[in-house]
Amino acid sequence: MIAGQGQRVRSRFSLFADPMIAVLVAATLAALAWPALGEDRANWQVISNAAIFLLFLLNGMRVARGEIARAVANWRFFLVLFIWVFAVMPLAGLAVSKLAVDVLPPLVALGFLYLGVLPSTVQSATSYSTLAKGNIALSVVGAALINIIGVFLSAPLFALLGGGEVAELGNGVAVRIALILVLPFVLGQMLQGWTRNWIVARKGKIAWIDRLVIGIAVYVAFSGAVEQGLETMFDGLGWVTLVGLVIAYLAFAKIGAWLTSRVVGYPREDGIAFLFAAAQKSIAVGAPLAAILFKPEAAGFVIAPLLIYHLLQLVVAAPLASYLARTGP
Repeated sequence: MIAGQGQRVRSRFSLFADPMIAVLVAATLAALAWPALGEDRANWQVISNAAIFLLFLLNGMRVARGEIARAVANWRFFLVLFIWVFAVMPLAGLAVSKLAVDVLPPLVALGFLYLGVLPSTVQSATSYSTLAKGNIALSVVGAALINIIGVFLSAPLFALLGGGEVAELGNGVAVRIALILVLPFVLGQMLQGWTRNWIVARKGKIAWIDRLVIGIAVYVAFSGAVEQGLETMFDGLGWVTLVGLVIAYLAFAKIGAWLTSRVVGYPREDGIAFLFAAAQKSIAVGAPLAAILFKPEAAGFVIAPLLIYHLLQLVVAAPLASYLARTGP
């Protein structure tokens, strides 16, 4: 019995306990070994856009309209979460990008600003809040609403803070965001009265659709970066520097979010929900949005910090959640 429990604990905290890690690693390695180039990449981009449309349609079906209303009603929690995600984290990302521009390729350094403006990831925030014995309802609602706002706010915020020269932010990209991200989400909201129960009952299978869509977006982005010389642009010290800066940014996000929840005076359960909703960055929004905002030859460089951050946050989150669960009242 004890041995079986020990095996489950080891499995939970193994590097590939979250299948998303395996998908991201596989997509990155595939792009390095067999990048989609030229006309092939154009075809993959069409496939990626169609898959992103499906992803946001499913998101619209999943996020209950009542949850959005409850999040707005709990303004004390949501307002602080909004300020942290869309003010503090972007400014911190901007600071890191300025610091990194002398030691990393400019597009990779700019990736820290892009990382900073992204919203939280709903599934991860909810899972780890549950494991840590936090306020699950607040985590679900807060992260979901932040994600919805991020679809509209992340791109203009990125441009405002200095990324407008790299991102395509004219009328064309606004139309693409509306057609590929906003329209399917709205359609999903309209259809959820007939489809939400069906979606929720099959959430395990639907999660694999999410992962596949994100994997395709990462593959297309990194294919463009490989074509532009990603492998030769970094030496060993460059990779160490990039990972080190991501670790520092992740530490700031986790520690800062927890201290903010203490200063504001949230109960411990609400503080745990705030921690994971505020610090878990969403590649589910980041990779698809990058596919729309950036040219293929730039997107892979810009999302490099996001990819590493996402992998590290998944590795760190489970032990952190377990610690909070053990040390709680």
